[in-house]
Amino acid sequence: MVRPTSETAGPIGPRQPDAGTARARVPLGASGSAFGGAPAPARAAPGRAPGVLAVLAGVLVAYLAVPFVVGFGSLEPSATAAAVRDAIRAGAVGVSLATATVSTAAAVVFGVPLAYVLARGDFPGRSLVGAAVYLPLVVPPLAGGLLLLTVFGSRGPVGGWFDVRGIQLADAWPGIVLAQVFVAAPFLIVAAQVAFRGVDPALERVSYALGVPPLQTFFRVSLPLAWPGILAGLPLVWLRALGEFGATVMLAYHPYSLPVYLFVQFGAEGLRAALPIAALLAMLGLAALAAVRAAGGIGGGART
Repeated sequence: MVRPTSETAGPIGPRQPDAGTARARVPLGASGSAFGGAPAPARAAPGRAPGVLAVLAGVLVAYLAVPFVVGFGSLEPSATAAAVRDAIRAGAVGVSLATATVSTAAAVVFGVPLAYVLARGDFPGRSLVGAAVYLPLVVPPLAGGLLLLTVFGSRGPVGGWFDVRGIQLADAWPGIVLAQVFVAAPFLIVAAQVAFRGVDPALERVSYALGVPPLQTFFRVSLPLAWPGILAGLPLVWLRALGEFGATVMLAYHPYSLPVYLFVQFGAEGLRAALPIAALLAMLGLAALAAVRAAGGIGGGART
């Protein structure tokens, strides 16, 4: 008499194959499916967008690029060089480069702390302060310039106080900087706020537990970790300040910045005289983006 073994029989009869073994023994159909049906849908190749999305994206790219190609393609090199020399002699290039840089520095000095307070602080009125950051983005730049004029103009409370002491804000370099900071600083504040929120608060708590004061923790832990996000926002601020027209023309028509000079040239001599100035603004913007990219601010980091 043959005794059943664990491989041929169970306690009361033959052993049934387990589910995994049964599934393994199911024959595959010709199509590769376990039941001979249609194969599972293949996954989309990585890096390829659906055709409809690609078409929609192409329409927007064409809309953004064609005006540059048509407008700048019609420029004559000699006339463009002469117009650029005139803009330099008029001081518009130097005014725009200097004021945009000063405005960006002011946005960093005051905007980064504000962004950190909004990202980490918990105080009454925090939502109102956060909403106030977006106000310059809500109102048109011309309206913003009018509002600035009520404060910093010669008859405003701040502008009048400086005016009686021989310091002119409106129609002067300080007025250009004030207008540029008003319209450009929110871009940096929003970018820096997002960057600070991406920093793990546990790292700051560890620093506090080690006895590091809050201000040193900010400079040693929070700011270095958030700096790549802040650096990505800097070109937006500088470019927005460089191209600012509406608020500037209301608060500081003189001395001419490049956008105001472009407007004057367009009104005096027409489209052909203004296009080279627009090309100059575009070249300055591209140079700024290239510099920031080289510094690692926009897509310059190492890829994994």
